[in-house]
Amino acid sequence: MGVDAHQDGFEAVTIAEIAAAAQVAKMTVTNYFPRKEDLALDFHETFTASLARTVASRREGESALAALRREYLAAVERHDAVAGFSSPAFAQMIAASPTLNARLRELHDQREDTLAHVLATETGAAPGDLTPRAAAALLAAAHRTLFQHVMDLVVAGQTHQQIATTMSRAAGQVFGLLEPSLAHYAVRQARR
Repeated sequence: MGVDAHQDGFEAVTIAEIAAAAQVAKMTVTNYFPRKEDLALDFHETFTASLARTVASRREGESALAALRREYLAAVERHDAVAGFSSPAFAQMIAASPTLNARLRELHDQREDTLAHVLATETGAAPGDLTPRAAAALLAAAHRTLFQHVMDLVVAGQTHQQIATTMSRAAGQVFGLLEPSLAHYAVRQARR
């Protein structure tokens, strides 16, 4: 590609330049990516649905916390972008861009909202019950914290395998903090 977002900075690159480098019309780019930051963070739909999908598909007898921990560890083993794994250049571009950081915060917030909705549905919470919202905030904060740590380690130049080893231990620590309050919350009941 003729446009080097890493060299010029994400903020300086225009959609017109991206379209020209890709040899497509600007309208083609904006049809697929209405926001410039979604070109870089093109996994937004998968990302925002990930926690809710994990909880909705948890195993019989498994709590929301246990399901999310299990899936997080699997994502770390896969070096999944949803857990924060990327190339050093990409992680540095994100870290240097206020626009991309703001969009990433929005995606984390959307992921929390989606999780809160699923927790409310799955637990049969009464309207106005803050428990699903509070649980979603805690669970999403754990994921947000772990995601940022992965990004920091990528920027620091660690290999994906080194990061995976570190994050397996970190996940135990972070999710362990939530055990006293959420270990028995939203446990999937046996289907009748």
